Amino acid sequence: MKERQFLSLLDHTASSLSFQNEPSWMSDRRASALEQLPELDLPGTNLEDWRRTDVRGLSIDQFCLPMPEDVDPSLSPNQPENTELLAGLMMQQNGVTLDQIGELDSVYFADFQTALKEKPDLLQEYMGQAIRRNPSKDRSIFDVMQSAFLQGGYVLYIPTGVVVEKPFQVFKTLNGSSVADFSNTLIIAEDNSQATVLELQGSARENQAGLHCGAVEIFVGSNAHLNFVQIQDFNQQTWNFSTQRALIQQSANLRWITACLGSRLSKIDQLAELSESGANVDMLGLAFAQKRQHLDVHTYQKHSAAHTTSDLLYQNVLTDRSRTVWRGMIEVVKGAQEIDAYQKNENLLLDKRARADTIPGLEILADEVRCTHGATAGPVDPEQVYYLMSRGLSPEWAERTVVEGFFEPILQRIPSIDLRQRLTESVQNKLAMAHKT
Repeated sequence: MKERQFLSLLDHTASSLSFQNEPSWMSDRRASALEQLPELDLPGTNLEDWRRTDVRGLSIDQFCLPMPEDVDPSLSPNQPENTELLAGLMMQQNGVTLDQIGELDSVYFADFQTALKEKPDLLQEYMGQAIRRNPSKDRSIFDVMQSAFLQGGYVLYIPTGVVVEKPFQVFKTLNGSSVADFSNTLIIAEDNSQATVLELQGSARENQAGLHCGAVEIFVGSNAHLNFVQIQDFNQQTWNFSTQRALIQQSANLRWITACLGSRLSKIDQLAELSESGANVDMLGLAFAQKRQHLDVHTYQKHSAAHTTSDLLYQNVLTDRSRTVWRGMIEVVKGAQEIDAYQKNENLLLDKRARADTIPGLEILADEVRCTHGATAGPVDPEQVYYLMSRGLSPEWAERTVVEGFFEPILQRIPSIDLRQRLTESVQNKLAMAHKT
């Protein structure tokens, strides 16, 4: 099969890079994943997790690991103007760090390859822990490939008691013809710490096919507070797959914001586990889908301890023949009493041809809980558009205003004015493009 040839090629390419100089535990991790790969095929729609997302259009054999000659610093995004307002900045292309600004003695912030050399024990302790604790129901070939060929990404470690007021910002860019990216995000906020992380993903060129198989693991220690914002804006020839896990301990708080704007197809498996009393998570997501984009997000709020809270809001705007899928689950394990959990998915359809699937769910094994969910899907309210047009706005600007208002509950909770404005402009640009087609 072409997939087998592809995996053999990847393995050969990996051996020619820097993988052979890694710690033995990392080599063993890769070897274990490589042993599993020959038994795996692309997931089919016969699997529940993939029933609404068909990846048969993915020619996996066309992709390869990036080589050094694929890196072109001139195609990196422009740095933020006021870097002094950041605790740290990292610019990556194809997993290679092109620039890094900001060095704080109190924290550890490094790319994955550097961290593997400087902090191997830290990575061995944490990397993969949250995913092993809450594995995907049907572990896909994309997850296993990520383990086998992992390169790129970053590690952020906030020690106990350290409060970082300024945000960290990371740019991840894909460049090259048919490049496959297997980068990793690992954030560890120890007890009583505080930090904000802003991660932006994109493509250097609009006409290059790409494959991104990523992983995100977040650890929030007791009484810690962490904000994590991830904006995905790959070009519409990129396939995006990501497994994301967070473990939140006693009286800790995580605000997790995800924006899905780009890619040809995205499949995100996102789970937050509230493992100790007093833990809280706010899971917020927005998506703008256009043309024939397919954006699939599976969220999971897992309450493993009593006296924990979670609040989830995911909002989608769809145009053209695009499709979104949101599957949400609130799980309360046996004995976890005094739980307050909520999830809601809202969909605004700007075209009759667009489709939004919304599937909320509850698994409750305790009595003293308050767990609720809701979902809506529908077109723009014509009365809202008429009102705005009566105030002098064109139909196009009236619709833009409605969309911005629709996203406002999430935008206003982004902990950075600059990033909030950046995201608003991205949505405006995509809406303007939709009106031109």
